[in-house]
Amino acid sequence: MTQNMSFLRNFFLYKCLFVLTFWNHVSLSVEDELFTSVSNSFPEDGSNQKIKSLPLLYSKSYQSKASFVVIQNTTESLSLSEITNDNVKKLVALLSNFRQGSRLQNLTLTNVSVDWNALMEIFQTVWHSSIEYFNISSVTQLSDIERYNFDYSGTSMKALTMKKIRITDLYFSQNDLYRIFANMNIADMTIADSEMIHMLCPSSKSPFRYLNFLKNDLTDFLFQECDNLLQLETLILHKNKFESLRKVSIMTSHMKSLKYLDMSNNLLRHDGADVKCQWAESLSELDLSSNQLADAVFECLPVNIKKLSLQNNQISNIPRGMAELESLEELNLASNRLADLPGCSGFTSLQFLNIEMNSILTPSADFFQSCPRVRELQAGHNPFKCSCELQAFIGLERQSGGKLFGWPAAYVCEYPEGLRGTELKDFHLSQLACNTTLLLVTALLLTLVLVAAVAFLCIYLDVPWYVRMTWQWTQTKRRAWHNPPGDQGPVLQFHAFISYSERDSLWVKNELIPNLEKGEGCVQLCQHERNFIPGKSIVENIINCIEKSYKSIFVLSPNFVQSEWCHYELYFAHHKLFSENSNSLILILLEPIPPYLIPARYHKLKALMAKRTYLEWPKERSKRALFWANLRAAISINLPKADENWCEETD
Repeated sequence: MTQNMSFLRNFFLYKCLFVLTFWNHVSLSVEDELFTSVSNSFPEDGSNQKIKSLPLLYSKSYQSKASFVVIQNTTESLSLSEITNDNVKKLVALLSNFRQGSRLQNLTLTNVSVDWNALMEIFQTVWHSSIEYFNISSVTQLSDIERYNFDYSGTSMKALTMKKIRITDLYFSQNDLYRIFANMNIADMTIADSEMIHMLCPSSKSPFRYLNFLKNDLTDFLFQECDNLLQLETLILHKNKFESLRKVSIMTSHMKSLKYLDMSNNLLRHDGADVKCQWAESLSELDLSSNQLADAVFECLPVNIKKLSLQNNQISNIPRGMAELESLEELNLASNRLADLPGCSGFTSLQFLNIEMNSILTPSADFFQSCPRVRELQAGHNPFKCSCELQAFIGLERQSGGKLFGWPAAYVCEYPEGLRGTELKDFHLSQLACNTTLLLVTALLLTLVLVAAVAFLCIYLDVPWYVRMTWQWTQTKRRAWHNPPGDQGPVLQFHAFISYSERDSLWVKNELIPNLEKGEGCVQLCQHERNFIPGKSIVENIINCIEKSYKSIFVLSPNFVQSEWCHYELYFAHHKLFSENSNSLILILLEPIPPYLIPARYHKLKALMAKRTYLEWPKERSKRALFWANLRAAISINLPKADENWCEETD
């Protein structure tokens, strides 16, 4: 039948074999015929070269304790599962048909539960077949391990992969187990996830180029003083229990061809106590991520390393004076404790740097100046503090020409709280806020302008004069408070105090005083020429006269606004107006005063003339009687301390 199947692509026997399994009387001859049919599907004359896949399902019976399942069988690959002591001889018989020269190159066995000798018989059969790549997983070895004389000669094997190997035997010689695998004459070997605690050094020069022992329990004793791994290029020891980085370096020193070493997810430390590390000179790529390494690790690194991963360790700083790694091109320092971008003084050839997820708040802006060869910087996912110091780093992104990997999504403000979540590209501060020199100069200029403005206003409004007058007022009041006991202070003695310019004295003496004092009633006027007390200061006399007078009469004219003393008298009278809440000011406009003649310091006079009614001296004589009547009425009051002699003298 196979002679007519030269172009057959798929041949399924599933239903047919299911019928055989359904009836509980499958004979051994049927089993033999089945294995024979599988093996005969690949005759040496190559008549079935077009057959690509032959799925088969075989079971001794539905009540059998174990089943032998052929999952997939092609001219190049075969996958088998559920291998037990009951069917291992059939498996060995099947594999014996794939002699060297056969097209079968890949064999995969899963769920294998056999004795040690049976397992070794499987390996030995595979070793002398056409198989080049052997994968075996989920293996449980059931019986005692003993010495086995394995024949490595005449093999086509290139790579062996073993995963999830469980040894149930508790008492056996470790050498009997590990010697079998250590002396294998193949290029690649993987033993993973198998709780392996040790591996022997090969007895002779080994052809191993690739060794993968990930997820085991190997320790620092592995391959110490081992000189027979001279061709080894790749060594993977991920997820084991190594502790000393120095011992790891010594292990590699004998591996003259080693290029790649993976020591990630171990327990590695290095105390840096003047211990010397000895790495293989050929080592160019080293993975030390997820260990317990601190800053001292930089004292124990291969000098010719090109690619180095120190991710997820405890590095907080790259110490100065470390050995230069002139060949280093790629450095991964992600997930450490660094507070700033490292310089490139020790990494002159660095091209790629990953420093994500550290503790960098404000990275240095001069990084690319110290690292001119860097083509890509990964600095995202750090707790950036958005402040003036960060502005320079943000500007660095524009200058670098896209060298910041992950920009802008990975670069987000963490501090302050109000800016958390803001992308750095959206964070902006003015140059004035961030330039201290410019800020100081601006503040100084504003201060000078403010001082100049205040000085101008003080001069324009005559503030020093007001300050001086206030001081005089305060001193006078202070002296009044210190008067002897029994002194009741100032009592009204005059109806009015007259303030006028000396140039208007003729009108005051010839018109104002005679008409008020010699008219009806006894009016007592306070005039500086006759009522100022000798020995006291002029200011003190002015204050006393104003306080002892019921009203203060101001004779306004262009001459008045030119008089310094008139200004004093107006100021103190105005002060009494507000301090005593009295209506004591009477303004007489003797002559019209053009606004331009009133100095700036007379702003109170301007305010008074604008808000208060003043008496204007009439030019017509017919109106003067009414003027005097109104003025007398304004100052009319019964003084508590009237001078009767005064009234007699004026009469």
